[in-house]
This record gives sequence, structure tokens and C-alpha cells, in this order.
Amino acid sequence: MNARLNDPDAPFGDSHGPLLTGAFAPVFEELVLDALPVDGEIPADLNGVYLRNGPNPRLEPNGNYHPFDGDGMIHAAHFDRGRVTYRNKWVRTDAMLEETRAGASPFWGIMGTLKGRSDRRLKDTANTDVIAHGGQAVASWYMAGTPYVIDPITLETVRKADYIRAPGNGFSAHPKVDEHTGELCYFDYGHEHPYMWYGVVDATGTLVHHVPVELPGARLPHDMAITEHYSILHDLPLFNDEEAYRAGRHKIRFDSRLPARFGVIPRRGQPSAIRWFEFSPCFLYHVVNAWEEGDEVVMVACRYMPARTPDGRIDDTRTAHMIAHLMMDARLWRYRMNLKTGATHEECLNAGHNVEFPSYDSRRTGRRTRWAYLVDHDPDMLRWTGVRKFDTDSGECTGAWSDGHAHCWYSEPWFAPADNPRSEDHGYVVSFVWNARERTQQLQVFDALQISRGPLARVHLPQRVPAGFHACWVKPGQIRARRD
Repeated sequence: MNARLNDPDAPFGDSHGPLLTGAFAPVFEELVLDALPVDGEIPADLNGVYLRNGPNPRLEPNGNYHPFDGDGMIHAAHFDRGRVTYRNKWVRTDAMLEETRAGASPFWGIMGTLKGRSDRRLKDTANTDVIAHGGQAVASWYMAGTPYVIDPITLETVRKADYIRAPGNGFSAHPKVDEHTGELCYFDYGHEHPYMWYGVVDATGTLVHHVPVELPGARLPHDMAITEHYSILHDLPLFNDEEAYRAGRHKIRFDSRLPARFGVIPRRGQPSAIRWFEFSPCFLYHVVNAWEEGDEVVMVACRYMPARTPDGRIDDTRTAHMIAHLMMDARLWRYRMNLKTGATHEECLNAGHNVEFPSYDSRRTGRRTRWAYLVDHDPDMLRWTGVRKFDTDSGECTGAWSDGHAHCWYSEPWFAPADNPRSEDHGYVVSFVWNARERTQQLQVFDALQISRGPLARVHLPQRVPAGFHACWVKPGQIRARRD
């Protein structure tokens, strides 16, 4: 099927579900655009690249579609001394190249198969996250797939990251980069004992540490965190339904009888050094940041709020359904783990806002951050309706903006420090915004100090940026590093 000839709002028709139509519909042109129309002015001290990853299938999928199935596409806005250039390009994964040669897809998605099946092969799409490391960008997939190294300016796929050749299944979606040391910390996971592995890659791209992490059983973790000296791994009560797994299908279960556990391990520690801390049962999609305060490790995250029965008990079935269909109901949450006494404490920082897809000043990854930037989440569908700034000390929302909660789709906003910043929040927040009512695509730039005043600049794009997943900000020094 030649999707280019069909309805751009539903290029594959509507038989694969709503997540291939409207704001989710893929685009098929790879563009390089400059001299774009701008309302307002792009700040001259905003320099670097905003990268956003997400699903963008080239070919009609087999069976029911889930966003994790779509080919990864990077959308980029390169800011340079008051100018901006937009680019978009598919991540040239092995699977995408095989499909291109075949002219059709031999792969199936997560709703129709399992990782490891040979009769219905699951497609590794590198469509979930993108981070900056070692002077390049790295695209990754949520189900511990193969990471791909991307040029952050041209968006060309450079190579597969060769540091995953150690034993294990791959590389999960949310590694963390310590910009002070250049180290990248990651985990992968699978259905076989010991169920998790943890690794450290140095600034040159060399795997310098890799250890097994034994869990009580197979789990489906999504994120992790780091501090200056430790990494924090997640053992959460979400896992594959064993009956469905034996039948070759992907179905998840949530079990509120089990606690949420966080394992604190020294940056290059052995498995015997892991300290496990128990908290109330929940799932976490995304961490904001973590740091050390004396004997305590502090982690701020978006806690997925379990669904409840009418009498207040956790409804495990409905919770699993919501997680599987990305129907997020999350609150900003703080966890404390005392490495000396073993004491724990957790608290909701803001009960009033369902927020997700957090960002912050990534120069401070693993160090204390006060300010975080998140999106309002539509609880009924995969849609982010506005941008908010939070004080993670108090939990207060100190600024918010939306062009229309009923019809706008914001991408994950990232903080971009101003040149020579005077404070942690002296800089800008950048996001792609699709306005479904007006049918307009913008790239919006906010003053991070005054988000509620609205965009400083609205860059108009002639092509929609489909709703997607995660983003990052690549600073000028990180870009130069790859050329030195």
C-alpha cells in the first residue's frame, strides 16, 4: 500500500485502531527547513538542539497497532544564534532496512507477538527515547532493544551502539547520562533469570561495568535514576501474564500485593552491594531526577496512581489495563531512602495535577534540582495538553501554559539553559505543539522563568510532528565533542 496517496489523517485507514490516525498519523517526508516564519523572536542566547523521538511507521502494520511498534523518527530543532533549522529523519534500524528491502513488513507488534518469537518476529523500533552521550545522540526502545547512535545535527544513523555486546538482552529506553563524568548508566531486562542487568558506559562509548541484578521474577520496569555515586533500579509489581506469555502473547498484570522496590547500587557496584527499599505498590513510567542528601538518596518521579475499587482497594485489573493503553494518571512524588538506617519515606508533592514526561536541567542529572518541567496528561488517551513548571521542594506549580487543553498536543518539553545562565532555571523550555482545531504545527519556545506568559517564539512548520514520546536537549559543548 502506498500510504502517501491516502488520507494524511489516516494513511493506513482506520482498521489498525485510532493511534494511527489524526495527531498520531505518520508523515512520510524527511525535511530540512530553515527560514521558517516566526511569531515573536528566537532568543540569541538559546543555542543547541532539541531532539524528539517517536513512532512513525513507514509501512502498514500487521495486526493491531500500538505506538511502541512504529518506526522511530527523530524530529529536531537546531537553534544557532537566533536562527532555527528543523529536520526529521527515520532511525535506520536493522528492522526498517529489512522492511525497505522487502517492500512489506515481516514484523508484528507487541499486541500480536512476544520478544524472541521466530514465527512472528517482534520489531525493535528505537522509537522511545533519545539522549545525548559522547558527542552523539542515542535512540532507544522501551523493551530493552538495540540502541542506535544518531548524529544530533544531520540525524543520520551512524551505527548500532556496540557497547551492548555484553550478556543481556539489550538496552532499555531510559538510560541516564552523568554530564559531569560523561558516563551513561543503563539497565536491560528479560523473562529469564536473573531478569535484569545493569551497565555503565564511559564517555568514549566503552562498556566498563556490567552485572546481573536478581529480581524475584520477571518484571516490566521502564525507567531508572542515578545520583552522584549510585544508580537506582526499579522492581515494580508489573509483569507479563504467564498464561498469555506461554501462548505467545503480550498481556500485562499488576499485583498490588507486592511492594514497589527500589534498588540502590554504587555506580560501579557488584550485585551484593544493592540495597533494596520497599514502598507502596505502584508503577513508575518516568523519574524526574535523583540526588543524595547526607545519608539519604532522594528520587522525584511521576507515580502512576493505581485505579481503585468503589471501596478504596487497588483495582489490579483496571490498573494493568490503564498502563497497557498508556492512560496515565500520575502525580509528582518524592521518595527518600536512608542508606544508613534503612528508613524510607514517600510523599505526594502535588495532588492536583496529572503530569508526566518530566524534564529538568540535564547538566544536574544525579545532583539536586529544584525545578522540573512537565506536561498535563489527558487521562483518557495518549495526549499532553499543556506545559507546567514545578518546584520539587514544595510541589508548587509555579507556571503553566496551554494553547487549548481540548485540542492541542504538546511534546515532551525540555529545558535549554541560556548561554551563561545566572540560575538553575535561567533558560528556555522548548516543545512541538500540534493544534488539531486550527490544523497548525508550531515549535514553541518559553522563558523558563515565566512560562505563564506564553511562548516567546512560535516557529511555524509546514508539516505536522506526529504525537510521540521522549525528547532531550543537546548543548553546544556536547555537539562540539563529537567533532573534536
